[in-house]
Amino acid sequence: MEGIPQQQQQQQQQHPIPRTVEEVFSDFKGRRAGLIKALTTDVEKFYQQCDPEKENLCLYGFPNETWEVNLPVEEVPPELPEPALGINFARDGMQERDWLSLVAVHGDSWLLAVAFYFGARFGFGKNERKRLFQMINDLPTIFEVVTGNVKQSKEQSANPNSKSKSSTKMPEPQSKGVKMSPPPKQEEESGEEEEDDEQGATCGACGDSYANDEFWICCDICERWFHGKCVKITPAKAEHIKQYKCPSCSSKRARV
Repeated sequence: MEGIPQQQQQQQQQHPIPRTVEEVFSDFKGRRAGLIKALTTDVEKFYQQCDPEKENLCLYGFPNETWEVNLPVEEVPPELPEPALGINFARDGMQERDWLSLVAVHGDSWLLAVAFYFGARFGFGKNERKRLFQMINDLPTIFEVVTGNVKQSKEQSANPNSKSKSSTKMPEPQSKGVKMSPPPKQEEESGEEEEDDEQGATCGACGDSYANDEFWICCDICERWFHGKCVKITPAKAEHIKQYKCPSCSSKRARV
C-alpha cells in the first residue's frame, strides 16, 4: 500500500511543475493523451485492470502521455486534484460502452480541475485563464473521442463524406477498401483554404490536428481518421489491410 503513492509521486517528479499557460496546456495535452489511450487503443488492458473485486481504483493520466489504474494517493490533502474514485465498481453493472463513456466524462472533469489548479496556484489572471480555457476548448473532449462524437469544424461539416486527394507523403489509394489519404477537406478550393481545412481535421485517438507530413488512416466502419502512429499502423502495413477497423470499432464488434 505504501509503495503505490510513491510510484505516482515518481511519475510527477519526472516532469517539471507547469507555471505558464503554455506549460499548463502542454501538461493538459499529455495527461489527456494518456487517458485517451487507456479508453481507446489500450482499452482491453484498461478493462482488465478495472477489476470490481479490487479496492477503489482511479484512472491517472501523466504528462508523458501514459496512464495508470491505481489506488488513490494517501496524502491528505493530495498534491493535485484526484480523479474519480471507484471507477472499477461500475464496470460490470452497465454496458461497456456506457461505462467507458462515464469514465471519459470524469476524465474530462479531472483534467480541467488539474489545469485550473495550476492556474490558481501560480496566480493566472483573467486573461491567462481565458486563454488557457480557449486552448483547451479547441481540443475535442475525451468523451467526444471515445464516443465518436467529435465536433467538426464548419469547413468539414459542409462536406463530411468527401474523399480527399493523397498528400505527397501518403501512398496512392489502393484498390482495396482502406483509405489512407489525408482527412476530409474541401475540393476545388485555393491552396490557403485547403490548408485551413486540413488544420481543422483531428485524429480520432489523440485529437491533434492534421499535418501534411504525417501518415493518416481512415476506419472503414466509423469513418474517423487516425494518425498511423496512434493506432500502430504503418503505410507498409496499411497496404495489406483490406478493411481497416479502428481499436474502438474492433472492441465493439468483439463484445457484441
